[in-house]
Amino acid sequence: MGEPRKRAYASPLRQENAEATRARIVAAAAELMTTRGYAATTMAEVARGAGVAVQTVYASCPGGKPALAKMVYDVSLAGDAQEVPQSARPEVRRILDEPDPARKLALYASMATTIHRRTLPVQRILLAAAATAPADTGLHEMLAGLDRERLAGARGPAEHLHEIGALRRGLTVGRAAAQIYALTSTEVFERLTGTCGWNDRDYTRWLAEMLSAALLRR
Repeated sequence: MGEPRKRAYASPLRQENAEATRARIVAAAAELMTTRGYAATTMAEVARGAGVAVQTVYASCPGGKPALAKMVYDVSLAGDAQEVPQSARPEVRRILDEPDPARKLALYASMATTIHRRTLPVQRILLAAAATAPADTGLHEMLAGLDRERLAGARGPAEHLHEIGALRRGLTVGRAAAQIYALTSTEVFERLTGTCGWNDRDYTRWLAEMLSAALLRR
């Protein structure tokens, strides 16, 4: 008989500690980046702020500082550091469970407004850093990846509307996703709430109306 195989064992406590460590790292990075800027934030300073070794920071984000910035953005997007799929979050479940398509889009617009408010400070910092550092390929690739993720994420609501038969006649899922991607862009949000002086309620109402007009059957 051969030697007994060792069982793979993942300690829940170990995983909980790892998640807590990652949350501290992201919180320290977010604080430094929003107060000092992306370029002035170092991995060593993040480690000190999180109370961990520098090697721990690199282990949590193998891609270096761009990967750390992505983690900061992801937490601002989700609203917390919990590894919960977007589809399982309460605000998304409310949209999926709502029977009326126009009301679905109103809830979606409200969620988009909340997300914009959370992510806008981080996006401004990263875009400003990219503008002054054209040679930082890691940062530019990370930002391009965020945009691709946003376009891919727009397929979710488009596919859902298609599945329930609510999409405007002749409108493909791909075209619907492209319109959702464009209408919910950070640039549009900034122009309307910044340059035009709209409040969040104005923007949410406008976005719900535009999405309904563009996507739903008459």
